[in-house]
Formats: sequence, C-alpha cells, structure tokens
Amino acid sequence: LLIDNVEELLPVVYTPTVGEACQKYGSIFRQPQGLYVSLRDKGKVLEVLRNWPHRNIEVICVTDGERILGLGDLGCQGMGIPVGKLALYTALGGVRPSACLPITIDVGTNNEKLLNDEFYIGLRQKRATGEEYHELMEEFMAAVKQIYGEKVLIQFEDFANHNAFDLLAKYRKSHLVFNDDIQGTASVVLAGVLAALKEVGGTLAEQTYLFLGAGEAGTGIAELIALEISKQTKAPIEECRKKVWLVDSKGLIVDSRKNSLQSFKKPWAHEHEPLTTLYDAVQSIKPTVLIGTSGVGRTFTKEVVEAMASFNERPIIFSLSNPTSHSECTAEEAYNWTQGRAIFASGSPFDPVEYDGKIFVPGQ
Repeated sequence: LLIDNVEELLPVVYTPTVGEACQKYGSIFRQPQGLYVSLRDKGKVLEVLRNWPHRNIEVICVTDGERILGLGDLGCQGMGIPVGKLALYTALGGVRPSACLPITIDVGTNNEKLLNDEFYIGLRQKRATGEEYHELMEEFMAAVKQIYGEKVLIQFEDFANHNAFDLLAKYRKSHLVFNDDIQGTASVVLAGVLAALKEVGGTLAEQTYLFLGAGEAGTGIAELIALEISKQTKAPIEECRKKVWLVDSKGLIVDSRKNSLQSFKKPWAHEHEPLTTLYDAVQSIKPTVLIGTSGVGRTFTKEVVEAMASFNERPIIFSLSNPTSHSECTAEEAYNWTQGRAIFASGSPFDPVEYDGKIFVPGQ
C-alpha cells in the first residue's frame, strides 16, 4: 500500500503525523511495535535482543526518545520514529521488512507530563545520564554486533545533542553507524542547495550561509557544506567554514562567546560583533542562503524574509524543522513575502502555493 501510494501516505507514515502519534502513543497503544531495551535490562541486553523473532537483521533504527522531531523529550513514546523511518527503508529503499529492527532505549524521561500520565508505558523516572547511560549503550552496541554481525547498519535517530555527537564519535570506528540528524539531513540539504544553485547561478563557495539552529542538524549541514566547498576549491576547511554562520538561542555564534560554547559549536565562532536576533544577523551577514533547523515555528518572520529578498534576487530559504507546526515559516509565507522569488524547501510537506497567477511547488 505504501509503495503504491508514497506521495499520499508519506505525511501519514512520517512527519507531520508521526509526531502527533508519538505525543499520544500511550493513549493509542494497542500492541508493541519494535523492541524496547530499558535500564532494567542492564546485564541482559543480549537476551532481550534474542527475543526478536528475525535473525537476518540488516538495519537497526534506534532512539532514546530525548529529542523527537522538534517536540522534545517523549521518552519511550518516541518508538513511532524508528518504526516510521524503517517503513521508508522498505517503501523507498527496498529493504525487506523482516530485515529492519526498530528499537527504543528507555532510560526514563524528563517530561513531567508523561511521568504523570497514567497511560505512559515507559519507565517512570528521570532520565539516566553519565556513566549509567553510557554503560547501557555500550552493552547494547556490543550485543547488536554479537548477534547481527559487523555489517548491520545502526541508525541513531533523535538523540539529544549531548549524546548524539558523543555516540557517533565513539562508535563510528567499531560499528557501522549513521546519525540521520547529523549526517542524513546534511546530505539531503547539500543536494538541495546544489539544485537551487542551478536556478540562482554561482557556486557553493560564492554563497554566504546563515543557519537558525546550531544543534545536530544545523552543525551537521554546515560541516558538510564546508567540506564540499573545501573539496571544490582545495581551500582549507577552516577557511571554508568562514562562509557559514550560525545563530543559536543566544544569538549569532561569534568568537567572543567561544569559551561558553559546546564543543560542536566552536568551529563556527567567527569574528563579529555580538548580535542577539536573527533579523540583525540577516541584515549584517547578508546571507544568500537561509536555513532553519531551530525546531521553533514562525521564526522566519516577515521582516526576516523580506530582508532576505531585499538583497537577493532569488533568496534560498530552507525551513527544515519538523513537524509542520514547528517549521520556521510556511511555503505560502516564503513565496508571498518574496513576491514569488524565493527558492523554498521544507522539512515537512506543504501544499502547492498560487501567487500572481503562478503555481509554486515547495521542495521537501
């Protein structure tokens, strides 16, 4: 059904519907999907994995539910994400359903609403951190390799920043691992920028990039863009990073903030006066490409988008946050506020927009 009706069903199987399903997971729960590994399974993770009926697993999509889409900590209710993502592996990638294993690591949740919800099916405790968390993950990763071998692909999905970068760095040399939020999103967005430049003209190196959001997705995309610029121009990666600017919750990431920044943000701390708002950053940096990965809806305001249109004939605006309610702006807003000149793409689907007698189909 999904294979034959991909365009119609993608918004149901994945974003935006999957976000709502995760939020209501406990109240609509009927039977388990996927495999749960919890703190209480510590010392027995190998045994838990052996309970899964299929042995020829090729792809594992695993989350700990701490950063589900732009919705935050949903605990074990994040299971809808690996289930939905692996359905896409089958429908779009041709991977056998029996070769796909969705897993949720349940280490608790810091979401008070869920902890007080009578229908919440996960551990009713605050999230484990530090040594307790990493010991469980080490046991899990070792058990996966022991049962399914070295060639099984482990996709880390919707882990919070502080764990996502650490897990990818720790296991990338010993396991076949992949972080969709850091690496997958980056490859798709780079392809989108390259496609947009066919309309705009110019090269990657000739653009100036401004990101709203400096987490996994934002820094991952930024790094891949810089790497590709370096590859094309033979310039050092440090020089190529200077084409890319990031704004986080405290404003433009600049050199004077370096001592207080998380390690993955430090490469993007360039010399510039401190700026606290996105609008000020847009006016000062004058980007040709504006990319939203903030998880905060309606942050590409009319004044921000109009500013982009004032110094770009064809502003490239990617509003990537999911689900739709968290998108930095809508397709209609992007086209209307730029008089139909924007090249727009989003993380969640938007319907075609009619402006000035023309139909614009947003990229996704």
